[in-house]
Amino acid sequence: MACTLSPALALDVTPPARVEMTVPDFSALVEQNAAAVVNVSVTGKTQPTAVWRGRGMPDRDDDDNPLAPFFKHFPTPPIPPGSKGMPTQGMGSGFIISADGYIVTNHHVVDDADKIMVKLNDKREFPAKVIGSDPRSDIALLKIDASGLPTVTIGGTDNLKVGQWVFAIGAPFGLERTATKGIVSALGRSLPNDTYVPFIQTDVPINPGNSGGPLFDLNGKVVGINSQIFSRSGGYMGLSFAIPADVAMDVVAQLKNDGHVTRGWLGISLQEVTQDLARSFGLEQPRGALVADVTENSPAANAGLKAGDIITAYGGKPINDSADLPPLVGTTKPGANKDLTIIRDGKTRDIAVKLGQLPDEDQTELALNNTPNDGTPHLNVLVADVPDGDGGVRVQQVGPGMAAEAGVQAGDILVSLNNQTIKNAAQLQQLVKTLPAGKRVPLLIKRDTGSLYLALKVPAGGQQPG
Repeated sequence: MACTLSPALALDVTPPARVEMTVPDFSALVEQNAAAVVNVSVTGKTQPTAVWRGRGMPDRDDDDNPLAPFFKHFPTPPIPPGSKGMPTQGMGSGFIISADGYIVTNHHVVDDADKIMVKLNDKREFPAKVIGSDPRSDIALLKIDASGLPTVTIGGTDNLKVGQWVFAIGAPFGLERTATKGIVSALGRSLPNDTYVPFIQTDVPINPGNSGGPLFDLNGKVVGINSQIFSRSGGYMGLSFAIPADVAMDVVAQLKNDGHVTRGWLGISLQEVTQDLARSFGLEQPRGALVADVTENSPAANAGLKAGDIITAYGGKPINDSADLPPLVGTTKPGANKDLTIIRDGKTRDIAVKLGQLPDEDQTELALNNTPNDGTPHLNVLVADVPDGDGGVRVQQVGPGMAAEAGVQAGDILVSLNNQTIKNAAQLQQLVKTLPAGKRVPLLIKRDTGSLYLALKVPAGGQQPG
C-alpha cells in the first residue's frame, strides 16, 4: 500500500541559502598608504656566514633542532653576496610616521649599519641616521632630512581579532611597493628568545625585504610591524609574525625622547604551568605563570614573592600563560606599584610590588648558538649573567645538544667548564670554542643548595646533533 505524508509532516528539503564569501578589495587601501612606505638599504660590516641566520639562533638548515625554524628575525637579502674583507649590503622596509622625516623599521635591518639610505615611493633618496634602536623589541627609529612627507595612520590591537583581514606593503627581495594580504592567525604569540613582544601571527606572505614594513587593517591603519617568519627554506611558509603597533609606538616614543628604552623588572624566572604541575599545585586546570626562581634583592624578593608561587593576575589583568607576564612587566614604568594575584599553598592572595628597572646587563642569549656553523661546538642553552658580580651564568632554557645530554637543567648555575671559571655569558662562549673535540670535560654547576659535576661530551669535530 502506498504511503504518503500529510502536509503537516512533509519534510522541508529546500537547501539552505549559500553564504557568499568575498575577499575585500584592497586597491584603495594600498593606494592610500603606499606613498608612506619606504625602502631601507644598508651598507654594513662583513658577515659572510650570517646572511641567513638570526642573532642567537641555530642554523636554519638544522632539521634536528626544533628551534631552528624560528629565526631571530628574517634577514635581509645580500646585494650582492658579501665575501670576506668586503662590505655587505641589505635591504628592508619601513614607514613614515611624521611629515618631518621620522621613520620606523626593524632594529635588525639597521643593526651595525655603516650607511643607511631611505628611498621614498616617488624615488627620491635620503641618507638616514638612527635616532635610537632597541634589540629587545626589534624596533628602530630613523630620521631623514625632509619635510611635507606622507604618513601612515597608527592603529591599535585592542580590537584586532583572529580571522580579520590584514595586508602588508614592503619590498620582498627588493621588489618595491609589493602588497600582500591574509588574515590574523593568532594574537599574543610568544616566540623563542622574544620575551617582551606578544607577536601578531598572520598568514600574510612575507619574505626577506619585508622586514620593518607595516601591517595594515581594513581601516588602513598600521596594526603591526613585520619582523619574523617561520621557515625551513628562508622563504615564506605560511607563518609570519608582526610586532603589535601599540608595543612598537611605546618603544618609538622612548627612543625619540630618551634615545633608549627602559622597562620594568620583577626579578623572577618563570615556568609554564603544565597539566601535571597544575595537579601537583592543586589547580583544576593549567593557568598562570609559575615562579621558578626569585633573584635576591630584586623587586619580587622585596615584595615577598617565592619560588612555587603561581601568578594569575598582574595589575588586574589575567595571566593565563607564562608568556603573558613579561610583556606587561616590560611596558610598566620602573618605580610603578602593581598588585599581583598569586596562588600559594592552594590559597589565593594579593601581593603589592614596586617594579625596578630592567638592568642593561640582564641580557639573555642563546649562549653558543650565535656562532657560524663552522664546526664550532655550542651548548644550545639560554643563559643570563648572575647579578651582583657573583660570577657564573644561570640557565634559562635548554635545547637539544651536549648540555642537555649531560643533564643540564633550567635553573642550574654554570660555575666552571673544563676547570675554567665561568665569569659571564660572553666568557662562556669563548670557553666552549676551545673545548677538545671528541673528549669529555667536567662542567661544575650549582643546583638548589648544592654543587654538582656533570660530564660534558664534546662531539667529534665539534658538530652538534641539535
